[in-house]
Amino acid sequence: MFNANNRRQIAKLLTVLCLCTTANGFAATSTGTLSVSSTVLSACSVTGASMAFGSYTATQIDNSAAISITCTNGTAYNIGMDAGGGSGASTAVRKMTGSVSGTLNYSLYKDSGRSVVWGNTVGTDTLLGTGTGAAQSVSVYGRVPSGQIADAGVYSDSVTITLTY
Repeated sequence: MFNANNRRQIAKLLTVLCLCTTANGFAATSTGTLSVSSTVLSACSVTGASMAFGSYTATQIDNSAAISITCTNGTAYNIGMDAGGGSGASTAVRKMTGSVSGTLNYSLYKDSGRSVVWGNTVGTDTLLGTGTGAAQSVSVYGRVPSGQIADAGVYSDSVTITLTY
């Protein structure tokens, strides 16, 4: 009934059918998940500035400066400033020390009206803020009051800014 040529054709056809069936019969899939996570830490930094009052002639001098605060977005912070390094200074009356002798009083304020003294007690006289992830400029307002008697010379002080977050 089948000659040798037919048998070879049938064998080839069966081989192809077996290969197709075998390939599909062994094909399977499995799925899983890859968990991805990260932690964003609260972080802050502060960059100080310089406030130069210029020449004092016994009349009041006002000036301001801007410090830069960078905190992680949503991070609450407090900015405090100490009394400085002048002998006898307080946050209410800071003191620049003269290059020759003496001191020159000044104050730092949180507001442009110079009515709210800037101190370093969190919750009392510090400045509250919330980070945006970008640098934020914060103004510091200063005043050297009139009527002081000071020796000639250069007066300076250094105030430590403390950023609590």
